[in-house]
Amino acid sequence: MPVAGEPMELPDPADARRIAAADRFAREILPSVSRTFALSIRVLPGDLGKAVLTAYLLCRIADTLEDEPSLPAAAKAELLDEFALCFEQPAAADAFPTRVATISGEAAHVRLSRNTDLVFVLYRSLPLSTQVHVRRWVTEMAVGMRKFVLLYPHGIRIQTLDEYKEYCYYVAGTVGYLLTDLWHEHVPSVGEEQYRVLRERCRAFAEALQTVNILKDVTTDAEKENSIYVPEDLLRAHGVSHATLLAPERLDSTRDALATLVQLAWHDLEGARRYLLLVPRRAVAVRLFCIMPLLFAYATLRDLTRTPQALARREVVKISRREVKALIVAAFLTILSNRGVGWLADRVMRRPFVMRGVR
Repeated sequence: MPVAGEPMELPDPADARRIAAADRFAREILPSVSRTFALSIRVLPGDLGKAVLTAYLLCRIADTLEDEPSLPAAAKAELLDEFALCFEQPAAADAFPTRVATISGEAAHVRLSRNTDLVFVLYRSLPLSTQVHVRRWVTEMAVGMRKFVLLYPHGIRIQTLDEYKEYCYYVAGTVGYLLTDLWHEHVPSVGEEQYRVLRERCRAFAEALQTVNILKDVTTDAEKENSIYVPEDLLRAHGVSHATLLAPERLDSTRDALATLVQLAWHDLEGARRYLLLVPRRAVAVRLFCIMPLLFAYATLRDLTRTPQALARREVVKISRREVKALIVAAFLTILSNRGVGWLADRVMRRPFVMRGVR
């Protein structure tokens, strides 16, 4: 606190300009690296919205490093170590873009990684208590990614269902804990009791979304990312393997094996629904943030189970833009009612959801 009569120290205008530039970059690139979470993050206000935006982009950078196809495992691990160091050392963050200047992949993800310094500028503009949550869980994610990169230096090949669950914890479960910690810090209606209950269920919320993404992207992950997350022992129980995952003559067996993960996904989605319904109704923005990706996951899993030919055609199942828009409208209309949310989720599970006047 300044002493009476002494001039108050003003913020450095250069720092303010750099924070403003970082904020503009983050908001501009977000829709390019995630359509789903771009919609959800926009409903969160103030420091909470900025914290979730920043954390999401940091997670995307770590994921880009893990998936980088042109680097050997040891180099990826080294980059993930340096990425984690950026939380502690601003100079490391400022230098990081030069370390990833040669990475390849999707243009938006490459551009994001090459502007890691700006994302860390935004991170350091967050309240110190918020920085603690973001650093803890994003670092945990990076540590887990590093473990799997080194465990499978020639491309991730998950072996068992337990290993699959461990991987999902690192890349998604950590996000559930991070979000719940941020709700507790920034949302007055999420008190100690609500926080305790939500924290018991937050891992299922995040991992449900991850499981659906894995099922949706089986072909893309195998052919473009050189990663197979379907457990080998699960495939072998049905007469297939990682080597024959996409073999045309084995697709029926592959689908039988995937059925186990589909059931796991349905189970996790129910856990995610319970998590959402436990968020206090006064925390409207948080409920909206949670319901949109949850509804999209329900709709995607519904379509995955009804289009068995997609795997043979190497297709990625995507719900229609019209349904996405209808679900957003329906989410806003039902979000204050647990009964309404439950009805909507059940309805989406059964058939595509469209509304008159929504195109």
